[in-house]
Amino acid sequence: MIDVYTWPTPNGHKVHIMLEECGLAYTVHAVNIGAGDQFEPDFLAISPNNKIPAIVDSDGPDGGEFSLFESGAILVYLAGKTGKFLPRGDRKRYEVLEWLMFQMGGVGPMLGQNHHFRQYAPEKLPYAIDRYTNEAKRLYGVIDRRLAKSEWLGCDEYSIADIATWPWLRNWKNQGIELDAYPHLKAWFERIEQRPAVQRGVQVLADRRRPITDDKAREVLFGKTQYERR
Repeated sequence: MIDVYTWPTPNGHKVHIMLEECGLAYTVHAVNIGAGDQFEPDFLAISPNNKIPAIVDSDGPDGGEFSLFESGAILVYLAGKTGKFLPRGDRKRYEVLEWLMFQMGGVGPMLGQNHHFRQYAPEKLPYAIDRYTNEAKRLYGVIDRRLAKSEWLGCDEYSIADIATWPWLRNWKNQGIELDAYPHLKAWFERIEQRPAVQRGVQVLADRRRPITDDKAREVLFGKTQYERR
């Protein structure tokens, strides 16, 4: 059994989708990041960076309990555990890993900044909005060009690279993107959207998420609480 400590965000959905795609049994533990659950000692014990998601696998690599944080690492771990969505051959495997790293190092951080300055920043800063909107468009273009040559992002089969990237593109409207401008990406997006496991994965804790409108949640996520030394 896998215990997943999570919240309905793009990084959380990556792991929800992977668990569903792999057909693994799992128990969900909600970590309400707007309420500050991510700073609780029990959670920090398995996720020292105070970020969701994290997992605890009762049947780890050596047969004992094993915990893991960082969504990309969790995807690689689950792929290794099940033999799914990460090809064994070196060429395909490294192609998948390079696009997984592209998501972890580029798509996630840059679209996260885009979303922050467009949606949550206390004042509208044109420079920041323009910078991150333009970077979002650049990244969408990189993905679109890749998908013009390949049905899937990492290699010629659906993989953890697709699972990692897709949830970050669900809020394309809020990122200042017109999806029709990226036809290959749009077709790929819609193919993934129709997968039953994906549909189940994005419903995990979906009823618990609320817009960030109150001052307390804003302070927890973006203020002093986030930066306290622990």
